[in-house]
Amino acid sequence: MADAASRLVSVAEQLLGAPLPVRVRAWDGSQAGPPGAPVIVVRNRRALRRMLFKPGELGMARAWVAGDLDIEGDLYTALGAMAGLLWEHDDEGRGRSLADTVRDPAARAAVRDLIRLVGPPLPPAPPREEVRRRRHLHTRRTDKRAISHHYDVGNDFYALVLGPSMVYSCAYWEDDCSLETAQRDKLELVCQKLGLKPGQRLLDVGCGWGSMAVHAAREHGVSVVGVTLSQEQAAFARKRVADEGLTDRVEIRVQDYRDVRDGPYDAISSIGMAEHVGAERYLDYARDLYGLLKPGGRLLNHQIARRPQQDETAYEVDAFIDSYVFPDGELAPLGTTVTMLERAGFEVRDVESLREHYARTLRAWVANLEGDWARATRLAGFGRARVWRLYMAASALAFERNQIGVNQVLAVRTPETGTSGLPARTRTWNT
Repeated sequence: MADAASRLVSVAEQLLGAPLPVRVRAWDGSQAGPPGAPVIVVRNRRALRRMLFKPGELGMARAWVAGDLDIEGDLYTALGAMAGLLWEHDDEGRGRSLADTVRDPAARAAVRDLIRLVGPPLPPAPPREEVRRRRHLHTRRTDKRAISHHYDVGNDFYALVLGPSMVYSCAYWEDDCSLETAQRDKLELVCQKLGLKPGQRLLDVGCGWGSMAVHAAREHGVSVVGVTLSQEQAAFARKRVADEGLTDRVEIRVQDYRDVRDGPYDAISSIGMAEHVGAERYLDYARDLYGLLKPGGRLLNHQIARRPQQDETAYEVDAFIDSYVFPDGELAPLGTTVTMLERAGFEVRDVESLREHYARTLRAWVANLEGDWARATRLAGFGRARVWRLYMAASALAFERNQIGVNQVLAVRTPETGTSGLPARTRTWNT
């Protein structure tokens, strides 16, 4: 009988209808696949059971998180080689459909061989880091639970990954600057777009660990209210505000943005928060923020976007992201976001894509994580640290390949006079 690796490669190629772009090393020490290709390490038969009972991305994610499946060598190279199998789909389709597999005797034989190889076909329990998937309700209760899952991993873990800035959103890079400098420049970019002036009031929706609130108050003399649903973030942000001597100008609340009632504000920043709102409630989100602004007030909405689909009703949330990273998170095309803001009453004045900047930011975070891996696993746990490594590396590739993007949308609650308050030229392009 052939060794385990050769059998696995044969089965995979039958099911995919295409050559396997990676090399496989199995639990018996055998190897098969293209020489010099990235190596996928299948540590035990349990990894195969996970993929057999949950074919596709979620099964592989479970095996990865549990440590049953690993990658030898550069993670980006391996994910790039596998992207066509897992994440990238073109109009012509790739690989073999389920119907083709059922009709093909050789493919059916491959499935039977895989079942024999994995042993007793009992489905392993999902890793404890997995959140049970459910319909995206986006109630106050479910949103708070989802935010807690993602952000209450521990402030020390986030400090390791994000660095001293504690900014968990796309940085704004220039040449060979540091991550810390790039994050400071992003915060300043937001402040400049909002036109912040001393004495104004800023609402920071989804304030995280307080970086934007502190920067705006310290550098621009504004009064800031920051709201978050994470208790751990709020505790960290409040201490940070106190250490900066800004308690008279910055208030951090554990509060849903839907419950903010002390407007109007001169400006609102929403940085990396709107992805949690959900498609069904996005118009309500836009209307809520519009209602909290003074006439002439500005909104800076910084949000990840996906590519539009020919049939938008067919959109499904990524199984791995929904189960392990951002429960209930949803991405919308940029055009949908702009339309919703306009329907709420905003005048959209500027849209800037920072797609390449986010890819570089994610690679910096992965480097931080890998550079102190032992401490990361102590702080977050083995499985959770592996979730973050896979999620950030795969996301970096997705941004680089234009599968997802990130945009800053500047919108104004333009008064009836039509005076937006913006300069005639808002940007200077380098040519």
